[in-house]
Amino acid sequence: MSTAHAAATPVAAAPEAGAGKLIKVFIIATACVLLAELIGIVNVPMGAHYKVVLLPLLWALLIGAAWGLASPKLPGAIGVSHELQAISAAVLQPALLLFVAKLGVLVGGNLPKIMEAGWALVFQEFGHFFGTMVFGLPVALLLGIKREAIGATFSVGREPSLAIIGEKYGMASPEGRGVLAEYMTGTIFGAVFIAIFAGLIAGLGIFNPHALAMGAGVGSGSMMAAASGAIAAQFPPEMAKDIAAFAAASNLITTTIGTYFTLFLSLPFTVWAYGKLEPILGRGRSVKQVEVKGEVSHDPGVKLAFPTLLVVWVVSAAMSLIGNWIVYKTAPDAQVIAGLGIMIGAVIVGYGIYKLTRGIVPAVVWVSAIAMLLTYPAMPFAAEVAALTGKINFLAMTAPMLAFAGLSIAKDVPVFRSLGWRIVVVSLMANAGTFLGATIIAQFFMHPV
Repeated sequence: MSTAHAAATPVAAAPEAGAGKLIKVFIIATACVLLAELIGIVNVPMGAHYKVVLLPLLWALLIGAAWGLASPKLPGAIGVSHELQAISAAVLQPALLLFVAKLGVLVGGNLPKIMEAGWALVFQEFGHFFGTMVFGLPVALLLGIKREAIGATFSVGREPSLAIIGEKYGMASPEGRGVLAEYMTGTIFGAVFIAIFAGLIAGLGIFNPHALAMGAGVGSGSMMAAASGAIAAQFPPEMAKDIAAFAAASNLITTTIGTYFTLFLSLPFTVWAYGKLEPILGRGRSVKQVEVKGEVSHDPGVKLAFPTLLVVWVVSAAMSLIGNWIVYKTAPDAQVIAGLGIMIGAVIVGYGIYKLTRGIVPAVVWVSAIAMLLTYPAMPFAAEVAALTGKINFLAMTAPMLAFAGLSIAKDVPVFRSLGWRIVVVSLMANAGTFLGATIIAQFFMHPV
């Protein structure tokens, strides 16, 4: 959509989520989580010495997506309407903050170890931001895609990337269609794809688990959770906390500096690389221009007032108890509830600071900072806080948010279908590139050759 058209078209105010519909979303999401945790961890053998580990978080995502897609044929009482799918998408963002708090308390206790990574943690970010282009752009050109390739490969295509391309080129431009394809692919397939891909790479046994964990910090909470979980499943259980901590630290860096890095470095570099490579790789190759049908930029989403956010955090915490009990064998006793209460408190304080500072710095940064302070070894009661919050497995906290993500997918499928299979392949290559690029760079600095 062009800038001029966007300015001429009024944008509706975001509607509030009704209590009844919100409760229905919670009930259906809880059912998805329960089914996913009952399926549990599934190991798929791949030869004599290798396996792919499929975690409950993937089942939660797939069950939610299947439920949403099947809803037109289901009775209204158990169906997930387009409005409920929009509410699920809105709930996902605050639910992610609770997961961020869990990662924060892991990072805080492991900060001395993380700091030892030194330059590996700093320079692996270049892999995140340039890996998308290095792996995705040549494939796009070989498949005959033209300037859509710029939008699809300059980043992993999350919300800030949509804003950057929308402002610079307009969403109806080829670059706009490309970034929308990357966004849609990440939304629908991102967590599943990156979990399987990260698990495959981890299973090769050639990368340090900390390097793999840093590669998982791609700048998307759900994708980072899926990747770090798949990596952790390939190593001894005692390494799971370290892997989560390194992934969270990398993801925090990617999230905080990502907008500026993509705007001033990776986007100009991708445009330059396209100009150099297109005459070579794209010569004689072209496909019909992708057309996005319908308006995709005017959906105002759903508004969640602060009391509703509190409910989301409490319910998401309660949902995490399901997997913590069924899969990780920790009953919801007083200490577990206290640990969840501490994390909810960190989210409330961090979100409050975010609002008081008018959103200049993302809420995820404040929540992470508060949570890290609680378990930083030099802080009073750090050991006690770490012990209480440590009773909740971080993988148990991923299933609820991926259930919400799954339930929200169906509303985007019509737009996704209009984007074409070639650009989907390119988007998956870009997602693989950001993980593998960062992992390789981190490995080099941790174990220089």
